[in-house]
Amino acid sequence: MNENLIPKDPRHRPPRLSVLWPDVHPFYFVTFNTHHRAATLARNDFHDAFRRFCEQARTSGVAVGRYVIMPDHVHLFVFLPPEGLPLARWVQSLKSCLGKVLLRCGIDKPHWQEGFFDHVLRSSESYAQKWEYVRQNPVRAGLVATSEEWPYQGEVESIRF
Repeated sequence: MNENLIPKDPRHRPPRLSVLWPDVHPFYFVTFNTHHRAATLARNDFHDAFRRFCEQARTSGVAVGRYVIMPDHVHLFVFLPPEGLPLARWVQSLKSCLGKVLLRCGIDKPHWQEGFFDHVLRSSESYAQKWEYVRQNPVRAGLVATSEEWPYQGEVESIRF
């Protein structure tokens, strides 16, 4: 086994894909939650700021596809270029930007649960399946009768496998 792949500190996570497979250009499904699952995100100003951040990310080669903003968490699909920011730093930047919006709305810190969940998508079937699950979240939560009624969702950029 390559000793460079073994974390020096056991508290650290294993290396990311770019270390294991340098030619992989992953497409991620990402979820992050509010602190104590506080229902603070389903609001127009937050949604607008999220879209602006994701649209500006294009200049760095980042493509945000479909997303759903729930009251207490966000689901999104994102592609990051291999030479760009690592996923963890990009999500941290997104949370920081959105946290400023929450502060302006009078919502005190802490805003976010530590960390986030990410899953590498491996096929168009996987994307379609994950999207269907995510799209139905507001319905399962009893917020709307049909997913089309939920105003805090969309697609920033069309991403195809």
